[in-house]
Parts: sequence; structure tokens; C-alpha cells
Amino acid sequence: MDSKKELTNRILDTINSPEDVKQLTMPQLLQLAEEIRQFLIEVISRTGGHLAPNLGVVELTLALHRIFSTPQDKIIFDVGHQAYIHKIITGRREQFPTLRQYGGLSGFPKRTESEHDAFGTGHSSTSISAAVGMAAARDLQGENYNVVAVIGDGSMTGGMAYEALNNAGMLHKKLIVVLNDNEMSISKNVGAMSDYLYHLRTGETYNKIKNDIEGWLKNMEFGTDVLKAIRRLKGSVKYLIVPQSIFEELGFTYLGPVDGHDLPGLLEVLQAATKVDGPVLVHVLTKKGKGYKPAEDCPNKFHGTGPFEIATGKKITKPGAPVTYTEVFGETLSRLADTDEKIVGITAAMPDGTGLSVFAKDHPERFFDVGIAEQHAVTAAAGMAAAGMKPVAAIYSTFMQRAYDSVLHDICMQKLHVTMCLDRAGLVGDDGYTHHGVFDFAYLRSIPNMTIMAPKDEGELRHMLKTALDFDGPVSVRYPRGSGVGVDISGPVEALPIGKAEVLREGRDVCFWAIGSMVQSALEAADILAQQGVSAGVVNMRFAKPLDSELLLVHARRYGRLVTLEEGVLAGGVGSAVLETLNGAGLLEQCRVLTLGIPDEFVPHGDKKLLLRDIQLDVPSIVSRTADLVKGE
Repeated sequence: MDSKKELTNRILDTINSPEDVKQLTMPQLLQLAEEIRQFLIEVISRTGGHLAPNLGVVELTLALHRIFSTPQDKIIFDVGHQAYIHKIITGRREQFPTLRQYGGLSGFPKRTESEHDAFGTGHSSTSISAAVGMAAARDLQGENYNVVAVIGDGSMTGGMAYEALNNAGMLHKKLIVVLNDNEMSISKNVGAMSDYLYHLRTGETYNKIKNDIEGWLKNMEFGTDVLKAIRRLKGSVKYLIVPQSIFEELGFTYLGPVDGHDLPGLLEVLQAATKVDGPVLVHVLTKKGKGYKPAEDCPNKFHGTGPFEIATGKKITKPGAPVTYTEVFGETLSRLADTDEKIVGITAAMPDGTGLSVFAKDHPERFFDVGIAEQHAVTAAAGMAAAGMKPVAAIYSTFMQRAYDSVLHDICMQKLHVTMCLDRAGLVGDDGYTHHGVFDFAYLRSIPNMTIMAPKDEGELRHMLKTALDFDGPVSVRYPRGSGVGVDISGPVEALPIGKAEVLREGRDVCFWAIGSMVQSALEAADILAQQGVSAGVVNMRFAKPLDSELLLVHARRYGRLVTLEEGVLAGGVGSAVLETLNGAGLLEQCRVLTLGIPDEFVPHGDKKLLLRDIQLDVPSIVSRTADLVKGE
């Protein structure tokens, strides 16, 4: 078929709202599903994004919008990385090529983006809680609409999901939980719940006799509809009601498993679910990456991907790019563990994303993937430390926020030797404000006994990891997403003196006190200022806590002007620590301090360079604002 003719005949081009989906025949719906898959592959190959999760829920999303009517009905996507199809068919198809781009569509549901996005998400295991809240509000206000939570089996490893299930069963509110079971989160699922769902997928009847079930259904008001629907369920009637299942015990009606790529079957089962008076769980089996062989073969690599070649699935990367901080962390930890049998690696469902897959391969007996359960990961690490091990919990900065209380109570109050390695610290770019790791300096600095480090480059990360493991107490090491700066990392690792900064450049007029990723920006800014006749010193702080107070006070008196630089929030951050120290020494009257960092706002998604420009944290802005400080403006 001629490609231009094929394009003009594309059903997808006629879909501008969910109402358009409701008008299609079944053959048209099936064709639309394939067109959406091709559209996803074409766009994400250019923009990057969450490909595999979305390829797996094409039919499911179409079925949801066929049965339910948003924005009246509320569909809440857990995490939200699987909501691309939802975006496409709710009026954002033409904008979809701007996905995750500066000024374009968010990669996650966003209430300010569309009335069809009932709840903003970005972290896992929240959807059922939000659905319970919406259902309660609906009933209190005497309204009538459906509330649907779509949650993956990966998110079901998070404890909050069970808190919500427990509460939902007790309240007995009418709501629907769709369990999208693809046996994956980002990496392969782990834990007892994963095994349990496997038995639901494959197990035999739970002591229910088919005739008894059918007789019961025929006597129920909604029984005929459900009886018709369950013929689509995988297996037979025996899968309709599972009395021994955890979901039934929690007060849910369990429907499933149903093939998540069988559109007619999905429609019948979801329609039946709307007739149940109370909470119902629909167990849907899908294949992550369906329809694109590279993604089917390696769903973890295509969970969140950068641009790639469609024909091969090969990622498009810059030639000669330095190794990433994540890679350096994983390799360094594994090598340190070669000679220290007390080192243990812990991750919350992200062995690849955190770089711990290297450690897992080299030291499998000392590697623990706890599922999407950051709070448990942190407290389990505390338990290991209390028993004499040296646990290293590698967790993204934004996800460590979920374990704050555990860090405070279980690690710091007991002064236990746990090393927390916070990947993706600072702005992360296209994933946006749900994933920016900009709060950890502030939320950890306030906790007693905490030591906080941030390396200026990938080489210093190696030394900081050694420092943390040799130290006796709670330590956080935070480092950014992406490639390092290209320094030599072949030498031996050495421990750094605790709480001591590094003077990189002396100056006369002003001094930058920078930490982590901002050290390179400070050096670049100092070079430009030198061309303008301004002599700027540069200090690599290394430690956000404890500060090198001795050097700080010397510089405050010598320079009279300091500029702090951090890729973290200003409120309570490193700049605040500098101000507190100078104020305590009575030096603020004789030393002017300019604090530069993330302002009091949520930073959107987009190219990191553009985001830094917008918040005046890029090098030109640093130069301009520092020059004004020197001039006394």
C-alpha cells in the first residue's frame, strides 16, 4: 500500500477525544491498537521515553476509555509512565511529538495539562490510595461516577498499595482496581507477591465447583453480565471467585486473570466490574513491550529509553561520551566489596538504574532487591548495620524522599553505619518535577548525625564511596544523572578527610563555594569573570554536612563576598548552611553572600540546559549575578 494513502486512511488521525474511540467498530479498534503501537515507536525513538510499559497497555487503555467516560469518570494511572496512550486519545495526539521536550507534554499524568488527567503521578503505589479518596469524596458529595486505579504488579511491591487495599475493603466504596500484571516493574519483579500473582496466573481452581459458581451468579442481579464476561477470563469459571486470595480476604471482588491484549474480553470484564457494588479488582495479564521485538526481548532496557534506531532497537548515543556516575558507582562498589566481605548492596527494584547490577553479578549473596519499597530498604539496611554489616542503599534522590522517617528514626537516631547513595541528584531533565532530585540536601541536612557528600566529578565519587564505607555513621553521597566530566578514574581510591573542602582556585574579588555538579559551573564562571577583570576563587565544598567552617570563616574575612552554588533547593540547602555558620560567627555584616540554587518552585521537564537557564543557574547567569555582586549592585 502506498505510504501516503496509508497515512490518510489512518484511524488514529480521527481520534481527538475518548468519544471518538466509543464510535469505532471492533475491527476498527483492533486496527487503532496497531496504529498506536507504531505511533509510539516512531515518536519515542526520537524523544525517548517509557516505551515498553506503554506498548503493553494499548488494548487495556482503549478498553478503559471505551467503558468509562473521562473526565466524569476518574482513571488514575499508578506511576503514570504507562499513560501515553491515554494522552494520545484524550486530545493530545498532535502534541505527542513534544513528549518530555521543553515546553511540551509531560511524560506523566499532569492535572494542569488535561482535565482527563484525574491525578498527577510520578512515584509508584499511590493510585489505590488516591482512588479511595476520590470514591469517598464522591459519596460524601452525593455524586455518581466511576473511579478506576490502574496499577502494575511492580507497584504492588510497595507497601502503600496494601494500606490502600486494606482501607478500601473496610470502607466498601464502589471502586475498580485494574491490576496490570506483566511480571515486571523496571527490572524483573521480586518478592512473595510476585510469586503469589504467578500462582494466580497459573494455578488450579481454589476449591470452587463450577456449577456452584454459576448457580450463585444466576441469582445475583448482575450475575448474567458477569457470567458472560468470565468466559473471556483465562482458564475458565474457576478463576472468577478466588475465596482464598488476598484480594478477596481484603474485601474485593476478584475478576481474572484476563488476557490484556484481548479487546473483546477486556470490554466484557470491565463492563461487568462496573456492576459490582463495592471494590473490585480486575487482574489483567499483559506483555511489556508488546508489538516491538527489541522491547519484548529486553523490556527493562526499553522501560525508560533515550532515542533509538527503530530497525535494531540500538540506542543513539554520543560517541566517546564519558562513563556515567551510575556506572562508576556500581563498578567501584563491586571492587571495594571484593576485599571487604561486610559490604552489602541494596536497591528498591532498580538494579540497572542504580548501577547495582554489576554488584549483583559479582556478589549475588550480598545483593538485595527489596521491590519498590524504599522505606523497607532503608530500615532493612539499618538492621544490617546494627548486626555488623556495611549496607549501601542505592536509591534515586527523589525516591529516598519516601523513606525520610526511616532515615531519621532507624538510621540517624541510632547512629548506624549505613551509606545512602542518591543517584539522579539535581535536575534530571525530561522526567520533570516528579523526578528532579533537588530536595535531599535540605531534607537530610536537618537530621543530627548525618554526613553529606557530593563529588565534583566521577573520580571524586570513587573516593567518596571509599570514605563513606570507612566512616562509622550515617552517610549520604549524592551524584547527578548522566555522564561524568571525563576525568581519569584508573587510579587507586582513597578516603577523604571528613568535613574538609578543597580549594581549586585562589582569587581576590569573590569566591565561589560550590558543591557537587556545580563545581564545574563555578570553574567555567571563574574563567569568564577573569576575562572581565574579576578574580574569582573556587572551592569544592565536598561536604554539605559538616561544613569546613574553619576555611569558610577565613574566606569570609578575606574575600568579603561569597557565592554559594548548589543543584538543590535554596530553602534549607547548602547556601542556608553557609549563612547559618557566618551568622553564628557574626560575619554577615562584613561578608556579602549570594546563594544560588533551585528557587521555591517545582521545576518543569525539559532539556537540563534550558531549565538551568530559566532558574538562572546556568553559567551565563552565574557570571552576571556574580559580577553584580562584585560591583555592589
